[in-house]
Amino acid sequence: MYMRHFTNKLDQLNISRMFQNDFLLTWEKTDDEIAAIFTVADALRSLRENNISAKIFDSGLAVSLFRDNSTRTRFSFGSAANLLGLALQDLDEGKSQIAHGETVRETANMVSFMADVIGIRDDMYIGKGNTYMREVAHAVEHGYRDGVLEQRPTLVNLQCDIDHPTQSMADMLHIIHHFGGVENLKGKKIAMTWAYSPSYGKPLSVPQGVIGLMTRFGMEVSLAHPKGYEVMSEVEKVATENAAKTGGKFTKTNSMAEAFEGADIVYPKSWAPFAAMEERTILYGNGDITGISDLEKTLLAQNAEHKDWECNEELMKRTKDGSALYMHCLPADITGVSCEQGEVSASVFDRYREPLYKEAGFKPYIIAAMIFLAKCKNPGGTLENLAAKGQPRWLDR
Repeated sequence: MYMRHFTNKLDQLNISRMFQNDFLLTWEKTDDEIAAIFTVADALRSLRENNISAKIFDSGLAVSLFRDNSTRTRFSFGSAANLLGLALQDLDEGKSQIAHGETVRETANMVSFMADVIGIRDDMYIGKGNTYMREVAHAVEHGYRDGVLEQRPTLVNLQCDIDHPTQSMADMLHIIHHFGGVENLKGKKIAMTWAYSPSYGKPLSVPQGVIGLMTRFGMEVSLAHPKGYEVMSEVEKVATENAAKTGGKFTKTNSMAEAFEGADIVYPKSWAPFAAMEERTILYGNGDITGISDLEKTLLAQNAEHKDWECNEELMKRTKDGSALYMHCLPADITGVSCEQGEVSASVFDRYREPLYKEAGFKPYIIAAMIFLAKCKNPGGTLENLAAKGQPRWLDR
């Protein structure tokens, strides 16, 4: 009967378009579709917590392609695939025919004969990552229509140059649970702020994902960064439009302290300037190694001018009741721990370590929900069947 709590929510949502579809950007999904992912993620977690199998596949592959390093997202994708009954296969481009000029269309079809989902992380180059994902999606769609593929694999964006939907959705579900329900979020202030890092070239997709999603819930979203660290203007436009629709706010400031003032949630995270990432993409495209080295030196020096952009105890005192929820996608640059000077003081990070790990723990279920809703024509009925069947996930006797 406990599953009825989740399926009742699904019954009230218009989510038919999610079936056999991809997840590339949060702002391409309707409010109902976003709500469905949160609902199914919680339902799948409930099944596992009650030792009930959530397998909807008895075979099949989940193919992953990571063009950037990853710990949490890589293991979250593998965990999600396993939870639903899929085997994981990583596509190592260095060991494939891609290095010999194999086309995107050919690669996409060759890895998809028994694949039900493809997860891609391609976040390093402006104008490239999300475009590549759409090329793969287009290729498998044609392969399915032409009868080459027996099923149409779902494509999940595991982080691109524009958005990091599995991260922002996991962040949002963490916020929903922390504040006791989505109905309690209206008017809550979140400070999405740049923070100092001794490294260069961190993607913009986390802050862009946050402002592109959190503004949909009537929240007051403040984007703070030093001058010169702007994000994509088109994503700011999405945030502005979202805030106008929901009665929330989207503001920008060049003061970390101002963003923290009265905030219910703070999210201090380093990223590279949009203009610099554009330049970096061009340099890599031209094979300009000297230019890349010079740009890196310039950006590191530019970062060093803003070492005071650190989430510390003094700034936390400015937040609402001095106890805002601290969030980070991890790994954080922790002052005196992982680096000499970083994004967050050790005392702040240590105090929020447990909720940070819980925040990360929502991601496998978010990814599993994205796959589940793309593969189940009647997701509510499928959840009910899983609960009624009650197949133990593991045997203890």
